[in-house]
Amino acid sequence: MTIDWQKEVDARKDALLEDLQNLLRINSERDDSKVTPEAPFGPGPVAGLKHMLAYGERDGFIVKNVDNYAGHIEYGEGDETLGVFGHMDVVPAGDGWDTDPYEPVIKDGKIFARGSSDDKGPSMAAYYALRIIKDLGLPLSKKVRFVVGSDEESGWGDMDYYFKHEEKPDFGFSPDAEFPIINGEKGNVTIRLTFKGGNGVDYQLVSFKSGLRENMVPGTATAIVTAASADDAASLTASFETFIKEEQKISGHAELSDQTVTFHVVGKGAHGASPQSGINAATFLAMFLNNYSFAEGAYSFINTLAEFVHEDFYGEKLGTAFEDEKMGKLTMNAGIVNFDPANPENSLVTLNFRYPKGTSAEELQEKVQKTVGENVMATQGGRNQEPHYVPADDPLVETLLQVYEDHTGQKGHEQIIGGGTYGRLLKRGVAYGSMFPGYTDTMHQANEFMALDDLFRATAIYADAIYRLAK
Repeated sequence: MTIDWQKEVDARKDALLEDLQNLLRINSERDDSKVTPEAPFGPGPVAGLKHMLAYGERDGFIVKNVDNYAGHIEYGEGDETLGVFGHMDVVPAGDGWDTDPYEPVIKDGKIFARGSSDDKGPSMAAYYALRIIKDLGLPLSKKVRFVVGSDEESGWGDMDYYFKHEEKPDFGFSPDAEFPIINGEKGNVTIRLTFKGGNGVDYQLVSFKSGLRENMVPGTATAIVTAASADDAASLTASFETFIKEEQKISGHAELSDQTVTFHVVGKGAHGASPQSGINAATFLAMFLNNYSFAEGAYSFINTLAEFVHEDFYGEKLGTAFEDEKMGKLTMNAGIVNFDPANPENSLVTLNFRYPKGTSAEELQEKVQKTVGENVMATQGGRNQEPHYVPADDPLVETLLQVYEDHTGQKGHEQIIGGGTYGRLLKRGVAYGSMFPGYTDTMHQANEFMALDDLFRATAIYADAIYRLAK
């Protein structure tokens, strides 16, 4: 039986786009200040989850909501289960948007909104792929379970809870990366640096704030400094203006009020898995402040950022540099950067490492601690995800690459990335699309978009892939 998958997608383009736009209008950022038993990650993620599951109910699938943590949409029968994993939560929108991030706009053949490429657009493509198979009544020998998460961008607490109540699929993929395939992912761990209190005499760091998530390059940074005199504050302001003019990568301004100066720096946000693609506003601001005589905790905070973290994308200054022949180089992103002298427990820098096989979270922590010294405490924070790899000769990888080649005419090949996807939840799990080679990566950035042609082409590939894997 020959099926024209692209023709089937074309017949559903308008419906797919309407469903996606409605999903994108939901602000599904995690909000810990509004957590309740009914909203474990805040109201946004659960609203996105329920909205996606409602599409499955509307279209006649078997649907299950697992206590508002995650859920699934299921079709087919069999002893084996193919899992397809998407997520409805998004990183904070942040600043710098040309349009409302939660009112999708279509222009120049692209749809702009937070979540359009990570991961609501790709998830909708995978869902419509499964819907096409159901609409056509194609026989399957395996169950297909589209698992919908709500905490992928933070701690993966959704999947921890979900798999305490549901069995894991036997194999599968996540539409949350790029084609032709991602069959390897680096390890992922955050080392948190905490600092003692205390400040200087000549200059006092009143506050320093930057960053929205550990896995985002901070695009903006703000600091408030009090000088010993109004003249010193004026001189500090003038020096900062010179610094901004000389640094071609950033922009910014300073606000002077008697002895107090408020600094604002604008860099460029990016995905934390590719820190070299962004411009970390926090470390540039620290580089400027490091020229002045702060003391105690304020000094340790500023000096650590300037000496060991600034543009240290590969951990060379921190002493953590490492490279594996297959998985490539370790990368490091300083994602959240805060200093609060009145509350030292809130003074921290999060260093998010994407590390290849051959090193470990424990080894990274030890090396960071040795570098930063005894006045800074390095601890492991949150989840440690070890490196993940599915061999290129696995039937799952071979089938997915063949589908890609059949639809694009381009040779498929394995890839290993620093980003972490739900594909690593399964021993035989990979990431598959939905971005095509040569795409512009706007994940975790302002003006995030997905090209409509890519969205529809990915849907056809997913439909073919799911059918070949489950028939």
